[in-house]
Amino acid sequence: MRFPRRRTLLAAGLVAAALTACTTQTPAPPPSPSPVAADAHALDRFYDQQLAWGDCAAYATGQQSADAFRTPGVECARLTVPLDYANPRGETITVGVLRHKALDPAHRIGSLVMNPGGPGGSGMEAAARLVPTVSNNAIGLRFDFVGFDPRGVGASQPRVRCLTDAERDAERASNPGASDAAWTGQATDFAAKCAQRTEHGDAMLANMGTRDVVKDLDVLRAALGEAKLSYLGYSYGTQIGYSYAEAFPERVRALLLDGAIDPAANDPDSLVAQGAGFSRAFGEFAAECARHDGCALGRDPAKAAAEFQNLVQPLVGAPAKTGDGRHLSYRDAITGVVEAMYSSQSWPFLNTGLGLLRGGDGSVLLRLADGYYERDADGRYSSLQDAYYAVRCVDNPRAVDPAVSRQRMADAAPFLGWGRPDQGELDVCASWPVPSTSQPHRPTVTSAAPPLVISTTGDPVTPYQAGVNLANVFRGGLLTVDGTQHTAFLHGNMCVDVAGLDYLVDGSQPPPGTRCQA
Repeated sequence: MRFPRRRTLLAAGLVAAALTACTTQTPAPPPSPSPVAADAHALDRFYDQQLAWGDCAAYATGQQSADAFRTPGVECARLTVPLDYANPRGETITVGVLRHKALDPAHRIGSLVMNPGGPGGSGMEAAARLVPTVSNNAIGLRFDFVGFDPRGVGASQPRVRCLTDAERDAERASNPGASDAAWTGQATDFAAKCAQRTEHGDAMLANMGTRDVVKDLDVLRAALGEAKLSYLGYSYGTQIGYSYAEAFPERVRALLLDGAIDPAANDPDSLVAQGAGFSRAFGEFAAECARHDGCALGRDPAKAAAEFQNLVQPLVGAPAKTGDGRHLSYRDAITGVVEAMYSSQSWPFLNTGLGLLRGGDGSVLLRLADGYYERDADGRYSSLQDAYYAVRCVDNPRAVDPAVSRQRMADAAPFLGWGRPDQGELDVCASWPVPSTSQPHRPTVTSAAPPLVISTTGDPVTPYQAGVNLANVFRGGLLTVDGTQHTAFLHGNMCVDVAGLDYLVDGSQPPPGTRCQA
């Protein structure tokens, strides 16, 4: 995943807008009350628990996490939480937690908990990979740096399970076409497998949403010994952060939210806005590429989208070889390009991949797609994709007519055709076996500490205006980053990092109108 992810995709829902007349949604119940209000006495055993820290090796779920968990100085534990906060005396599940203790304990501020996005991203793995970076700044010196795998994700138990590794490979290799029946059939099968294969079945799926994750986060805050939460959230992680502030406003010390999701956004409109963001990023990629010799899409940016489809359309009937016995499908070619749109630093790699594809070699684009889906070299997938749907489908009211929204998505990003990886999301959620537990809404928060929101002008995943809207809702600070990338904090930009570190250490907000260049 690298870290901040996605989509949200990935999670994520973005700018607010009303649904079109052709796409209606069924109402969903408002977020449930905080767990403390539900049954405080029954929750005491969770809030009072002591975490048993130890070696992280046993928490690895694949080669990538195993490598990350070998980072010097990290330790892991399991946090016990209720499966269903409405029944805190019932079944329990566990949440995986990783920390790297403050290197300057004499000046320790507390714990800084982070989430990398998704939904479905591993906060444990992301935090471990960031340890070498934060060890050289105030985060590593003055905070215990903590990452957690939200319920159902990664090292948390049980994990949401929908497709086997072989089934995921087969799905990526398939070409369902653009027919509504094809999308609906695949989505219905996927949703049924999630319910059948996930431990606790419907009960687990019904309690996978952000509503429940923020309750787990408050239990984690208490188990870490913190009176108030200091939190760093990327992409979908911003939704966890502002939802926590709404549920527990008096328990917020600091919220740094990077790549913000607009809290009032609905699912179809967010996906359409995201498609438009990918289109803008692709146009910038094509323009930059055209300035150089060897551009795989030619020297005319206006023709780049057509050139791209001319290049990838033959894959529908004849997937490209990759040299390792696998093949590049049309779907995966599209996904590889989407992956490269997350950061302009990936554009040279993308151009190389497109150039190789002209010669029949799909290996580089397949590697990009593997990165998007978090498939390791041994063919194992993380829980990202399965958990993504499990959260999205209960966080949003379901669309009555997904086909209409699919067409809007295609119109917003025509260069992607019908192969974009989130194309079937609304169909999956329309078939989901449990009802939604939340809905997008403007939070009512009066007393939480003001957050610092970082928003990038050319972010293809979480549009800039979403960050502006979120900062306004919470009366927080806004740091604008001029560039084309998804999220910016701790990516090596000194202007961004200094502003973020000052905020996390002492609450200092950058002056209004502050901008950084990516």
